[in-house]
Amino acid sequence: MASLRKVPGCKNWIACFTDKDGLRRQRSTGSKDRREAQKTADRYEEVSRRKRTARQTRTVIADLHKSITGECMQTLSFREYAESWLAAKRPETAPSTAAFYKNVITKFTDTIGTKADDEIVDIAKADVLAFRNTEVKSLAPRTVNHDLKVIRMIFRAARSEGIVSEDPAEFVKTVKLASEARRQAFTLPEVRAVLSVADDEWKSMVLFGLYSGQRLGDIAKLTWANLDLQASELRLVTSKTGKTIIQPLAGPLKAHIELLPVSDDPNAPIHPRAFDVIVRQKKSGGLSTQFVSLLSQAGLRKKVAHRKTHGEGLGARRAPGGLSFHCLRHTAVSLLKEAGIPAAVVMELVGHDSKAMSDHYTHVGSESLRNAAETFPNLL
Repeated sequence: MASLRKVPGCKNWIACFTDKDGLRRQRSTGSKDRREAQKTADRYEEVSRRKRTARQTRTVIADLHKSITGECMQTLSFREYAESWLAAKRPETAPSTAAFYKNVITKFTDTIGTKADDEIVDIAKADVLAFRNTEVKSLAPRTVNHDLKVIRMIFRAARSEGIVSEDPAEFVKTVKLASEARRQAFTLPEVRAVLSVADDEWKSMVLFGLYSGQRLGDIAKLTWANLDLQASELRLVTSKTGKTIIQPLAGPLKAHIELLPVSDDPNAPIHPRAFDVIVRQKKSGGLSTQFVSLLSQAGLRKKVAHRKTHGEGLGARRAPGGLSFHCLRHTAVSLLKEAGIPAAVVMELVGHDSKAMSDHYTHVGSESLRNAAETFPNLL
């Protein structure tokens, strides 16, 4: 028969009971009343001595929870809880971040299959490991770890809210990051090679990338409202960091912009096709693939197979390194540094990745930024 004991400093009775293997176990009853505590201890022993399914055990525990607290235990499926978690996150995050969270949740539910609609407490460490290991086959380690972080956030929140008692993602280790090759910068002949095979819109995107140092997604989302040609400035809020950038236009870029067909609608996109891709896909992956194809036409990248062949192709994990649109950002930084522009001015001109990095530098005046912008070579 189960018994009770008191522990110094603890107000509630501790149940002492024997499980089905004959092992003596102890667990708090959550009650200061001896009679109620004895009932709880007897139920503990009953549950532990019988061979029950996990669902039957939770039913007994739920009954105990109700008898002790007077409240019903909340039960949700992973899908239900993840959707409510995402709904709570939306007002707190940028749309692109919310879209990223949603994508990770979709990938996780696809991996665990029908378990996504079972109770969230049924999700085990093995399920999270399976998700991580599935992603390792097709994604870069850094991407896998970012996705795993989202799953951890969800289960950590569920635990703090009392939805689950144990976090199955807590002790799932991240993937070891391989020594990734540093992204290289384009040489000017390589930029000219890309421009020579690009259509008008991609040529414009490349010039914006080179002379502003901004990311592909941000350039694709630019509208005419982002340009102040009288002040000769580009103004935008970056998607990755939410940083507001007011950047003087480099002379060659301004000359290019003045040749573009201007819309009467300030909210019209500067690059309509790219803008449409971003709006539909909520990310720049499709545009990155297009740019890689452009690089292959220019002879700067190997042609990417559109079908998997022995584990290779678009579905396979991409090898690190190699030229990409982001390399134009590195090219802009390199050109400015080679022109003798101080690091603080260079970093302020292209925009920092974090507020901490930005705060590390002293304030850079607009005249210094404008002088820096004028050092860019003219590739037109």
